[in-house]
Amino acid sequence: MNAIVASNSVLLLVDYQQRLMPAIHRGEQVVAEATRLADAARALGVRVLGTEQNPAGLGPNVEAIRQRCESTLAKMHFDACEDGLLDALGDVSDVVIAGCEAHVCLLQTTLGLLRAGRRLWVVSAACGSRSIADHELAMRRLRGVGAVIVSPEMVAFEWLHDCRHGSFKQVLQMFKARIG
Repeated sequence: MNAIVASNSVLLLVDYQQRLMPAIHRGEQVVAEATRLADAARALGVRVLGTEQNPAGLGPNVEAIRQRCESTLAKMHFDACEDGLLDALGDVSDVVIAGCEAHVCLLQTTLGLLRAGRRLWVVSAACGSRSIADHELAMRRLRGVGAVIVSPEMVAFEWLHDCRHGSFKQVLQMFKARIG
């Protein structure tokens, strides 16, 4: 699989919902990684989209995620593709994805996107599950079906591509202070 190119990418943030996040293992750190990645995406002109699973039951995404998404798709299926995600993505070929729960909605949405012919990068540190074991199993399964598992910093610097990029210093500052 080739490098992640900003002009061919979208960042998809799946189900960081208010009522769910307190139960997610290291939930605050997962949200912090996702928001940092979203900030880098926005600095580099990469669209940021969100999803919310059954928002009437689980509430909206946490505010830090919601405010960084240009739009948020409410869904009832675990695979957001079944609720209109492909239309929201348009003809973008590369999807960088992170979210909760890694072994349910994130996994099923990634599988749906792979079936639709998209190339997928899963940002492990910005993904969460209630248990460590479920997170690890999800990452193994996703790797096995063709998604590439990456870190937020890997994505941001592939999007930058060059230290002469106009946003290099801004993005570099976002990643200088490592989280946890």
